[in-house]
Amino acid sequence: MSDNKEIEAGNTFQEQPAMREVDAEGVDIEAVLKDFRNSIHAWSDATLSRPRMVKAGFPRRNWRLATAWALGCILATGAMTGGVLERHHRQELARIAVEQKAAADRKQLEEQQARATVSDEVLLAGVDSDVSRDVPSAMEPLAQLMADDGTK
Repeated sequence: MSDNKEIEAGNTFQEQPAMREVDAEGVDIEAVLKDFRNSIHAWSDATLSRPRMVKAGFPRRNWRLATAWALGCILATGAMTGGVLERHHRQELARIAVEQKAAADRKQLEEQQARATVSDEVLLAGVDSDVSRDVPSAMEPLAQLMADDGTK
């Protein structure tokens, strides 16, 4: 783009050979710069065209990245599994506590029923003894007088 501007302005070295610069020793600066430019281009072409060895650092870096991802996934999975196991453990403890409370309630109910049965048996025994008498308790003194005599 700058070459086009120079051509339009008419300031190129080809059009005006009288403007060439020469230093104090009489060396043509334009020729020196052309030689320098050509040597730089030659060196650049030689450097680009020579065979190169590729470093093996990239696959190693990829393995490191893959290993880091794998370990991160394992860590995340372990944390989630630990949370699930902890939740399951708490649910089991709650279930066991409910079962123990239900067993204690059943045992208490059975004891109350046993006490009620014993008191019912005592009442029934009292009724049975009252019913099995030959004479009511109010008439028992008369019954004893009659039993002593036996002849009447």
